[in-house]
Amino acid sequence: METIRLEFQPNIKAKILELLSSFSSDELKIVQEDENFLKNKAMIQNELEKIKDGTAEFCTFEELDSYLDDVISEYEN
Repeated sequence: METIRLEFQPNIKAKILELLSSFSSDELKIVQEDENFLKNKAMIQNELEKIKDGTAEFCTFEELDSYLDDVISEYEN
């Protein structure tokens, strides 16, 4: 199956759902979008721009491992 994202005015929602209901569940499945989708998308796009323009901060695997150990130890007890 393929997935598309639609944006529409609230006043045509009933018409869209009526049209879509004419398809069988084998042909079409309506998937509710994650409420955090736009927030996550913006954050990821921002991070990608930092990578592209060279302002992103990177760390080594060892630094990441040490950081994660510290975070995990905070929540172990």
